[in-house]
Amino acid sequence: MALYWRSTVGYVFHDEVISNAETDTGLTGRCKDLAKISNLWCVSSIDNLKKAQLLDKYRGEKTKAEPETPKINIHVQVNTSGEDSKSGCAPGEDVVSLCRSIVDDCPNLHLLGLMTIGAIARSVATTAENENEDFKLLTEQRDLVVKELGLDRELELSMGMSEDFEGAIVMGSGEVRVGSTIFGQRPAKSEAKVVA
Repeated sequence: MALYWRSTVGYVFHDEVISNAETDTGLTGRCKDLAKISNLWCVSSIDNLKKAQLLDKYRGEKTKAEPETPKINIHVQVNTSGEDSKSGCAPGEDVVSLCRSIVDDCPNLHLLGLMTIGAIARSVATTAENENEDFKLLTEQRDLVVKELGLDRELELSMGMSEDFEGAIVMGSGEVRVGSTIFGQRPAKSEAKVVA
């Protein structure tokens, strides 16, 4: 059995990624800022076509100026819990449609996979032996996208956080978010400050 490990430090807030830049705080400005980062490996929160199109547009401009600039990997965010407080497109046709648009119409983006942040109650109840309903649904959505788009490759699953990462790995997650386990609880976004 081969073990594959990718170590990546991710950021949650736009300001953490673009810490010292003069930025426009609107969606267009955020996408433009992110697309300018040559070594940006992945954006894991694309939940609508407008975000994908803006990232693609601005990455295309960057690539024209610097042809060696790689495509941005994309995780489409799926709202598997159905909670209004969670971002993500709805399971089913919304997920398939967004993924199809990224593959067919966004040449500067690469559809890497799907991601979710499930319901906290399900996360707390998840163990390596107990399947999480949100993870099961994301796996089903991944399989649906691969089938509907006729992809000849598997899509990555990005699911699981500090509370439930073991169960997520058992269910096939290729990426987990465990920052609070490593760095401690972060402050609320309204209290977060970037220190230069």
